Amino acid sequence: MKYVAFFRGLNVGGKNTVKMADLTRLFINMGFHDVKTYIQSGNVIFSSDRKQHILTPEIEHAFKEQFGFSGAVVIRSGMEMKAIVNALPFSKTEIEQAQNENPDVQHIYVYLSNDTFNVEKIYRLFAAYSGKDSYKILGREIYLLCFQSVRDSKLASALMKLPRPLTSRNLKTIEKIALMLC
Repeated sequence: MKYVAFFRGLNVGGKNTVKMADLTRLFINMGFHDVKTYIQSGNVIFSSDRKQHILTPEIEHAFKEQFGFSGAVVIRSGMEMKAIVNALPFSKTEIEQAQNENPDVQHIYVYLSNDTFNVEKIYRLFAAYSGKDSYKILGREIYLLCFQSVRDSKLASALMKLPRPLTSRNLKTIEKIALMLC
């Protein structure tokens, strides 16, 4: 089966620097096949006969052994990636409004977790928010529509404070990886 491993916080702001060639070698040495990386932020596409639920701890352990620091990993199968793209919960009008407000930035981000989200907790976290950005929770993903740069989004900042391995990618990256897994 084909999978993608999304690493959290690699090669961001000069911290946790890992060369993609070294990450590729790690996955090959772990016995995975068809290993490819996509951009420098720690997206590894690979094939494996192993069950998905055992991949995360195996990869996190091998990563720490190889690179000397922990790297949180979120795994998705090719079918799950296709479903993430197809489930985009924002209307064309909502997306166009965000793009018109600031055409120079990405507006849609998907936050991925290994666990299902506690919806009530997230609703309480965002209860006081009154800006234009919006979000939708669908299982193990949170979709975020930003009207400005994600770096300026109060919702994005709050999401990264959730106490779990959580990583995000913009929709363009999600769509590209989903295509690579087909």
